[in-house]
Amino acid sequence: MKVRFLDLSEIEMIEAAIYYEMQVENLGENFLDIIETAVVEIAENPKTWPEIEQDIRRRLVRRFPYSILYAIHENEIIIVANMHQKQKPRYWVDRL
Repeated sequence: MKVRFLDLSEIEMIEAAIYYEMQVENLGENFLDIIETAVVEIAENPKTWPEIEQDIRRRLVRRFPYSILYAIHENEIIIVANMHQKQKPRYWVDRL
């Protein structure tokens, strides 16, 4: 299934990777690799992860305190947010 990132979700992902890279060399790259793996898993089995509200599903990310929030629309998966677990929990709702 095709995957599309909303602009703001892509920005969140890149900013997190930059932050982690500044902390430890290659950690930002590792973060992006783990996000990529999670997105591939979502594309292969989009209904595996729980629906949290308004047709939005949440895929927790391994090793990092992030969740990928996504919606399934026809033949497309839309990544709504790459949310840090300590963010305001519903900050992404206006993106729908």
